[in-house]
Amino acid sequence: PEVNDMATAKVAITLEQRLLRLVDQWVSQRRFASRSQAIQVALREKVEHWEHTRLAEEVKKLNPKEERALAEERFPGEEWPEY
Repeated sequence: PEVNDMATAKVAITLEQRLLRLVDQWVSQRRFASRSQAIQVALREKVEHWEHTRLAEEVKKLNPKEERALAEERFPGEEWPEY
């Protein structure tokens, strides 16, 4: 898994023993280069999931008829080209 070369900050976290053992197992299996990388990738994936879920929830709020009407709106004198 890739980790971006973005600016990073060192933090201390507390994990359940079970999770730490799992992270250590992934590192020993060379799935990740370090604990930090494993945790960073997992957190990034969770954030991306939440962002996608939030976007989907916002899309559900849209009224398809209103959105279609907005998309079909024309300025005075404007005509859609014939296809």
